[in-house]
Amino acid sequence: MIWDAWGVPAGHTPLPERLRRLLAQVFGVSGEPVARRAEDEVPVRVSALGAEDRAGLAAVVGAAGVDSGDRARLRHAGGKSTPDLLRRRADGPQDAPDAVVTPADHDEVLQVLAYCADRGIAVVPFGGGTSVVGGLDPIRGRFGSVVAVDLRRLDALTEVDPVSGTATFGAGLTGPRAERLLARHGLSLGHFPQSFEFASIGGFAATRSSGQASAGYGRFDDMIQRLIVATPTGTLDLGRAPASAAGPDLRELFAGSEGTLGIVTAVTLRVHPAPETVTYQGWSFPDFAAGAAALRRVVQTGAAPTVLRLSDEAETGLNLARAGDIGGNPVGGCLAVTTFEGTADHVAARSAEAYALLAAAGGTALGEQPARDWEHGRFAAPYLRDALLDVGILCETLETATGWSDLARLKAAVTSALTEELTAQGTPPLIMCHISHTYPTGASLYFTVVAKQADDPIAGWQRAKRAAGDAIVADGGTITHHHAVGADHRPWLTAEIGELGVRVLRAVKDAVDPAGILNPGKLIP
Repeated sequence: MIWDAWGVPAGHTPLPERLRRLLAQVFGVSGEPVARRAEDEVPVRVSALGAEDRAGLAAVVGAAGVDSGDRARLRHAGGKSTPDLLRRRADGPQDAPDAVVTPADHDEVLQVLAYCADRGIAVVPFGGGTSVVGGLDPIRGRFGSVVAVDLRRLDALTEVDPVSGTATFGAGLTGPRAERLLARHGLSLGHFPQSFEFASIGGFAATRSSGQASAGYGRFDDMIQRLIVATPTGTLDLGRAPASAAGPDLRELFAGSEGTLGIVTAVTLRVHPAPETVTYQGWSFPDFAAGAAALRRVVQTGAAPTVLRLSDEAETGLNLARAGDIGGNPVGGCLAVTTFEGTADHVAARSAEAYALLAAAGGTALGEQPARDWEHGRFAAPYLRDALLDVGILCETLETATGWSDLARLKAAVTSALTEELTAQGTPPLIMCHISHTYPTGASLYFTVVAKQADDPIAGWQRAKRAAGDAIVADGGTITHHHAVGADHRPWLTAEIGELGVRVLRAVKDAVDPAGILNPGKLIP
């Protein structure tokens, strides 16, 4: 990906002139893009990894597997959150890992970790580089140097079991490559988070990722059958059956461990036949409360589509700016999209049941075009975020989840906290929200925040993020539903799991990583 933005150059386009004029009117910005530095013009912090350690690591992975050049280090300098990108666009030297190490297999990962533990070198596991919560920050902690361990070479589909419906992947496989390899067997994983185009299988596991089709296929941690994990003290091979009563399920401990307890090197996952057919349907509801109640009814009835999403009024207004294209009439209220995948008979039966439920709950069917439009642009939002950053507009997201009975209160609390803090910094923000994932007992809330950048935009967003995080905790939501904890959400983890829960995590870390080299400053308070 581009070193100071999301994705690849082909995905980036300038904002339309009419949108730049609107931004200038609403937020008081010029609307003119600010030039960014070329990659080879950016100074990078001098590597602190000595020649002896470079040679020691090269003895494990080969000379070509240890890169301490500025370009490689800069491309592993962190993730892709708005603060990450603002830091990269700031003047001055960029912080970065002291080298990038690319092991070829599980055994080399083990040896790298053993070497780094012995030499006191911090390790940041690196998959696709898509973290938006500071999970890839090159934090050294008490160590003199830090290396990024890039898993790109662990990129094979090593086993397919069509009878059991499972497949085993190297942790470095990206989402698109995994789907292409499965397609040769007539199979699909069906995990499509917004980071899908660049994120890795190991990263999905390490962060408890949740894809846009989670209503149909479940979260990524639901799909995990087996994990192979390298730690500084040895290998963990976890999961030998679909379910077990052999004590606590350690897969659950390492899924979501964010590289602090070990490096996931291989994952066996539940897969399914590639869908025979897909149907699409858009819906309009008079307001967010009515739409949420309709989604709840569908999910609790057991008629959930593969994809089930609901945008609030603000997000609907933005997404349907061209609403005249839908049936020739503008659409107000709140937009929901549904898709169904599977065999023709399965899709027909499930979609008919959901259609009846949504209509009975006050929904107006809009035809398939809104859902097709959403699917067509579902991976493009980060590119728009970057274009907004270029013209002085802050755009960032955050997410949470709670029970259905608390959903409206939590949405109002987070919206109020963000609005109050950002308005105090200058221009009132635009706060949008959608339900992105649903469960019988509750749902997630995904917020998008658009505001004029403060004089110090990183500090300004940190204050807004703190206000939102405090509101989430105070109102009983989870501090993160699928973005993970990283460094950014770490201050709230104790409030979520308690002091005893933190001690449990620390005890596990002491057992598998006694030197404390794995991803310092992330997850564990």
